[in-house]
Amino acid sequence: MSSTYPTYAPHPARVWWWRLPLTYTPTDLALLSTSERARVDRARSTRAKASIVVTRARARRVLGELLDVPPRQIRLGRAACPCCGTPEQGPPVVLHPGTRLRISLSHTTGCAALAVCEGPVGVDVEERRPLPTDTLAPSTLTPAEAKHLAAASAGPERDAAFLRCWTRKEAVLKAVGTGITSDLTALESHPGLPGPVRMEAGEHPWSVTDLPLPPPWTASLATPHGIPSPPEVTCYGSPTPLTPPPTVRPRAT
Repeated sequence: MSSTYPTYAPHPARVWWWRLPLTYTPTDLALLSTSERARVDRARSTRAKASIVVTRARARRVLGELLDVPPRQIRLGRAACPCCGTPEQGPPVVLHPGTRLRISLSHTTGCAALAVCEGPVGVDVEERRPLPTDTLAPSTLTPAEAKHLAAASAGPERDAAFLRCWTRKEAVLKAVGTGITSDLTALESHPGLPGPVRMEAGEHPWSVTDLPLPPPWTASLATPHGIPSPPEVTCYGSPTPLTPPPTVRPRAT
């Protein structure tokens, strides 16, 4: 198995995150596509609608700046599923303008994140909350992960340990392009080790970094093993990254 992802230039990934408001503006809604607006209409709560609108609008603004085009010209879609080939069932992609940049989106209660990389990328963010870890563990964790979880004190410490496993796994599977459709008990996330950790999934190994988001959120980023780290992590609208910026930034072609 190759230790790098040879097709793509080894530039660090970049991540933008933001707190999600409870409502959205007409200006944000105007940036969405017809299919995205239909999804907003189907959402049951104002908060869910705002999550979709704000996340998609801010993703376009970030990508517009990176690609030097107006946000309104950014067209987003989904790739085909890498497993079954079903159209529009794979990871999110930039359909227009043409670019080698790959993206990943994630949102949870109160927070969303966009990851951008010149290779496959996956990001996952979760709100820290009480979880039925004893119920979830058998279908989610490897034996080593279950042992790590059992050693943590019941309550917030154990919940945090479980979410570290979960976000690392989901980030990797989003980078692979399948999402949570694989056997999670076969994917080792090494929760006892600080990131970045190496994880094996699909045809290539992955480097998984724990992102420095503030409480109450836990987040992880997966990129092909061999791409430099750490990623640059920026709060949307803030000029100051949470981590040192890379010396070379992703560029469009």
